[in-house]
Amino acid sequence: MINKLLGMLALLALAINTGFAQTTDGTTDLPVTVSTAVQHRPAGDVLVFTCSIRPGWRMYSTSMPDDQPNSRIVFDTSFTGKAGAIVEKGAVVEKAEPLFDNAVLKSFENKVEIEVPVSGVQAGTALKGHLAFMALQGEEIVGPEEVPFKFSADAGGQLQAADVRLQGSATGNAAIRRASIDTKSPAANCGGTGGEDAESKGLWSIFVLGIAGGLIGLIMPCTFPMIPLTVSFFTKRAPSRRQGIRNAFLYGFFIFLIYILLSIPFYFLDAGSEDILNNISTNAWLNLAFALIFFVFALSFFGLFEITLPSSMTKKVDEKSNMGTLGGIFFMALTLAIVSFSCTGPILGTLLVGALNQNGGALQLTVAMGGFGLALGLPFALFALFPQWLSHLPRSGSWMTTVKIVFAFVELALMIKFLSNADLVMHWGILKREVFFGLWVLISLAAALYLFGILKFRHDPPPAKLGAGRKLLATAFLLFALYLIPGVTDTPWANRSLVSGFPPPLHYSIYGEGAAKGKGVEAQVINDYEKALALSRQTGKPLLIDFTGWACVNCRKMEENVWTRPEVQELIEKDFILVSLYVDDRKVLPDAEQFLYTNAAGAKVEIKTVGDKYITFQTENFKNASQPLYAIVSSDEKLLNQPVGYTPDAASYVEWLRCGKNAQ
Repeated sequence: MINKLLGMLALLALAINTGFAQTTDGTTDLPVTVSTAVQHRPAGDVLVFTCSIRPGWRMYSTSMPDDQPNSRIVFDTSFTGKAGAIVEKGAVVEKAEPLFDNAVLKSFENKVEIEVPVSGVQAGTALKGHLAFMALQGEEIVGPEEVPFKFSADAGGQLQAADVRLQGSATGNAAIRRASIDTKSPAANCGGTGGEDAESKGLWSIFVLGIAGGLIGLIMPCTFPMIPLTVSFFTKRAPSRRQGIRNAFLYGFFIFLIYILLSIPFYFLDAGSEDILNNISTNAWLNLAFALIFFVFALSFFGLFEITLPSSMTKKVDEKSNMGTLGGIFFMALTLAIVSFSCTGPILGTLLVGALNQNGGALQLTVAMGGFGLALGLPFALFALFPQWLSHLPRSGSWMTTVKIVFAFVELALMIKFLSNADLVMHWGILKREVFFGLWVLISLAAALYLFGILKFRHDPPPAKLGAGRKLLATAFLLFALYLIPGVTDTPWANRSLVSGFPPPLHYSIYGEGAAKGKGVEAQVINDYEKALALSRQTGKPLLIDFTGWACVNCRKMEENVWTRPEVQELIEKDFILVSLYVDDRKVLPDAEQFLYTNAAGAKVEIKTVGDKYITFQTENFKNASQPLYAIVSSDEKLLNQPVGYTPDAASYVEWLRCGKNAQ
């Protein structure tokens, strides 16, 4: 068992360190070339993979186990037929490999044919998958390398080999990398839209969001009663007031540190790909999972049950918090984080997804968690420094339960948002814009009715007399519901600017795409770059490229608050060809348009969906994976000025548009 483990570790280390060779034109120079064919035999169709192996290299057999170097034929999950036993035709080499503890491994030199009998393939469909091979030359190992394949079944169900552009082609690569687009030397170095400091503004906004989340977490029933108890513990138990204040400040700092540490794992995700966190935040199934989580949290806040971390974890951490040292103070802070999880968990989940949707990666999450930890931990230090403030704190009571229930309604609204994200990127058409608004109206009305004491919960009866604060909050929810109501109509008032970015776009409507007419830029009809480029060459107008996303909040804000301004709308419609490229669109491209692209870093990227194509197009040509991103290029694809991001100031955006137009 140990020998196998050592072999697997050696295999992994070699695969990471050696990778694969690259030719000067950026295509993959692999030691094995694969061609495909179909043999029609009396017993049925047989797929034939002819593997030509470069001299000096050996390709490993498909008969080798998973914990040793091997090759595999892998069919896509869409394959509903049956595959028979694999037959390998070639001169097999059985040799002890020093790299793998002298295990005797089977491999082939020069050439091997791999035959796979298949049956049950439906007529008119395609059978797709990949051949994953590993090869060795001396101490250099390559793999597993995936070579895609495709076979088409005709009307009679008979298979034939089809062209596989997923192996990479000049046509496919040209669709992504545009050599004429040069971000280092645009025609005009102008703009002044504020896009240059958009990242810092985004960091400040997410930090403020984190502080707001921490303050909400602080007044929850799981946390608020801990303030006087903990402060009294530090100030009375310490040998001196100075020591007590020091310990309380350390306690607050450790709370801050613990929430910072929660963001660290996301840096490892962020390092793997420019757009991996964007892919995570826009993944339909992950958004559905978040929707379910927020629904469960809402039910918990409504009082149906309580969510807590395992008591064994709390007990072990609590035991270590009695050490009376720096470590003890740290574990006291960790105990608070664990005990308060049932109240802070939903808030942390909101921060997590909010940070991921900022397209800035793990740094945004760290800033959000830092704001949360600061707001949660600082009061403990301040009340230790000024203990007289404790007398001014409101007493724990039923008002904290009211806060939880109000936040439960907020959780339901967030659940609708995540359901909408999944619906948009998958084009299910379930949560159209008006349905979204209708659900938010109902949730807001329910919250208002609860606060007015009309909607009641058994464990939280309304007080005999409603306080002014409760009435004020109830009125706010009622007014918010009234504000949202025009959003369900097909009128000029349907554009609700205060919530721009949360509902689906104007054209994702139960009234049809025409519902957006008169409410924004009328030219926003092209979502295909090649078509827009052809129109640009025909009219002589420059291209305004809008890298956007179905689940992008700031994209909707630009479309509904900036593009609707007359000066912006007129300029775009008159002087530009507008093309909106959705980088999170999960619509699968036709088979003939799918291919494998080798990016500037040498990594292979599968272009299978519309979103795959345009996020790769954006990162390769504009070195940026955030949305929205706006770029102006001429009809011969020359960059006219520097691209900009989210620019809420319409005057600055107009200035940038005119700069690009005049640079043509």
